[in-house]
Amino acid sequence: MVLTPPYLLFIGNATDPLSIKMAKSVADWNPEACIGEYRLPGCEVTTGCPSMTIDEAVDAGANTFVLGFANSGGFIDEAWVPTIVEAIEAGMHVVSGLHDKLTSIPAVVEAAQRCDRQLIDIRHPTARFKTGKGIKRTGKRLLTVGTDCSVGKMYTSLCLTRALEEAGQKATFRATGQSGILVAGEGVAIDCVVADFISGAVETLSPDNDEDHWDIIEGQGSLSHPAFAGVSLGLLHGSQPDALVICHALNRSHMRGLPHYPQPTLEAVIEMTVNAARLTNPDVKVVGIAVNTSSVSEAEAKAYCEEAAAKLGLPCTDPVRFGVSEIIGNL
Repeated sequence: MVLTPPYLLFIGNATDPLSIKMAKSVADWNPEACIGEYRLPGCEVTTGCPSMTIDEAVDAGANTFVLGFANSGGFIDEAWVPTIVEAIEAGMHVVSGLHDKLTSIPAVVEAAQRCDRQLIDIRHPTARFKTGKGIKRTGKRLLTVGTDCSVGKMYTSLCLTRALEEAGQKATFRATGQSGILVAGEGVAIDCVVADFISGAVETLSPDNDEDHWDIIEGQGSLSHPAFAGVSLGLLHGSQPDALVICHALNRSHMRGLPHYPQPTLEAVIEMTVNAARLTNPDVKVVGIAVNTSSVSEAEAKAYCEEAAAKLGLPCTDPVRFGVSEIIGNL
């Protein structure tokens, strides 16, 4: 897999900020790789990149058209196909992180072959993995886990990696989802690995390393979410984490997409996660709480973090608003 920036981020007619997570992630964490965003009529969200047409982006030097969506079910809308073909014919490669494959759409494949452009389905691993072994690996590992989906596990992982590097420590971000792969340029989309091989894939992603090196492994889903707990558990076992950071989104009343499932408490998630993680690392510990406080004011965010820290006896912060120094200090 070779990604060739600069990117034009396609966000279509999206209205939900979470639905363009892939585009927003690379715009936030690798902005120099993004020339602009391409919007369709009715779009109510933005990545913050300049709005451009396909031709304007190509004239500005764009090499790759990125489908910036993270929709439920991971589907490619048929209405997008003419736009994808237009981007190919204008001279761009196409990257998708959806479950539907670009290479399964005849019109897109025909255009790519005719124009000698690449179609890159980064969510679908091409490597073959072995089953997990649970053998102790050298180096140190931190895994971000969530009380729910889309609570900031990737952003927290990237913040932790950057903070460790800035402190002069050895650290590598290990991407396990399509958005993280687009940011890092490599990784394994764990939710597209055959179930028997999930833990083995994570062992491959985070191999033996120097004793003072931290692998910061991006979490996926939630052990508390009925739809995605299986992926989360395999990732937890394969990570063999020494440290866990619990990620939470403030002011959610129920699990994402499941109004009949209430949000679990932080205490319940800590207990559940630590018990499961001990299968492959009996010495695992929780080192902090990361909260997405974007739904409240900064003052309210600080008050919540201070209250949670006192209640749980753990550093609690919003990594984007307040940084992660207290969590780093607790490793």
